[in-house]
Amino acid sequence: MTGRRVGALIVAALVVILLGLWLSSRRNANPVSEAGQPVLKTLKAQLNEVTEIRAARGDGSQVTLKKQPTGWVVAEREYPADAGKVRKLLIDLSSLATVEAKTSDPTKYSQLGVEDVTSPAATGTRIELVTPEKVNGVIVGKTSGMKSGYVRATDLKQSVLATPQITVETDPKRWIEPTLVDIPESRIKEVEVLPASGLAYRVTREKKEQTDFTVPGVPKGRELSSPSVANPVAGELTALTLTDVRKTPAEAPAKPERAVFRTFDGLEIQVQGVKDGDRHFVSLTPVSSAKETASEAQTLDARTKGWQFEIPAYKYDAMFKPLEELLAKVEEKKKGPGK
Repeated sequence: MTGRRVGALIVAALVVILLGLWLSSRRNANPVSEAGQPVLKTLKAQLNEVTEIRAARGDGSQVTLKKQPTGWVVAEREYPADAGKVRKLLIDLSSLATVEAKTSDPTKYSQLGVEDVTSPAATGTRIELVTPEKVNGVIVGKTSGMKSGYVRATDLKQSVLATPQITVETDPKRWIEPTLVDIPESRIKEVEVLPASGLAYRVTREKKEQTDFTVPGVPKGRELSSPSVANPVAGELTALTLTDVRKTPAEAPAKPERAVFRTFDGLEIQVQGVKDGDRHFVSLTPVSSAKETASEAQTLDARTKGWQFEIPAYKYDAMFKPLEELLAKVEEKKKGPGK
């Protein structure tokens, strides 16, 4: 074998070796995702070990959910999170699987919404799931159809089309547990309404079987607009939900609105309302005068003490409805012709 041929073989071998090393380094730096493979490869095995969830967008909005012994808490509110919503997010992320590989060119990330969220122009959402071993990060970009969307694991260049479709809100109030109280109208015996202005009044009934609530002490010459007009007042604690929450301010409101709901089984819930600009807040103080509702009052008090809950304006107005709105309108007497 000639020296020239040996040299050529050596060069060819070196080229093959170098090509193999280059391809290996490319695979390690940016592995091509295969269909069906999990986007966050270790998350499913570590799902019960997640202690914190962070979500942030380029516009500066962010939320942090922390796992406490009593359950998940919205850190920005220090209030319990919607456990069902948190559970769904964790399950969806652990099930997130590749449909097909997409761009690995950073200059094209914005087309899919998977660019870093450090820029205000970024449209995606960065999610980080913290475990004792590592932080699993993914940027959720634009949706594609009804069931999939574009995502990119934060430690990879490769973006992918993946399913299920992930939707994450970064406004902390969207993560709080929305249920405030649920006392059905069927339990209510009496409601005492003390508006900030206008006459105080009661809606009441003697027995549960009584269909319509009455309003004692209607002003002379006036009457209810209908026999059932007071019934909605008694139902205002049915499935009452909140839209936001804040700690009770140290300074008490000058003239709050009040409503006291009393049930047939001895539970009393005192509701205090206050307006703050265009926001409407209520605070609850539960009291029990009977053994069968003592535990219920204690549980509700532990959850509501020290908090003001924002509720929709229409619910607030209905809870502290003026007596005048329950009465039939007074027809203006026609004036006769002058002499």
